[in-house]
Amino acid sequence: MEESVKTEQVNAYQYSPLALAYMGDSILDLLVKKYFVTHSNMQPHKYHVEVSKIVKAVNQADYIDQIMEELSEDELDVYKRGRNTNTHSKAKNATMGQYRKATGLEALYGYLYLKGDMDRLQYFVDGMIRQYLESKES
Repeated sequence: MEESVKTEQVNAYQYSPLALAYMGDSILDLLVKKYFVTHSNMQPHKYHVEVSKIVKAVNQADYIDQIMEELSEDELDVYKRGRNTNTHSKAKNATMGQYRKATGLEALYGYLYLKGDMDRLQYFVDGMIRQYLESKES
């Protein structure tokens, strides 16, 4: 098995919206975990609690509503493809509309990751984290 784990640029648009969302869910989780591990010192369970609050579908749906105007034409297209895809599951604590928006956002994150646009991906994830931290302060 000679395949490298090093990321290489691919044509991210060729993947199905659900494949992009699958990747985006993982990368969002990883980047938020990285933030908390590098900015605080907690027990693993406390990390999990904080990360879960940020990455839940309700927060993702709220965040995409806030950044919609910032999306490029390609990003908006990927988001809409993800949002409009038929899924056979639903988030535990979100409406179907929120879940679909979250799936669209995760597809966007997967797209940016596979495209190799880490600066843009990090910009959006930082915004989600900032939104959460500001809501905790109020």
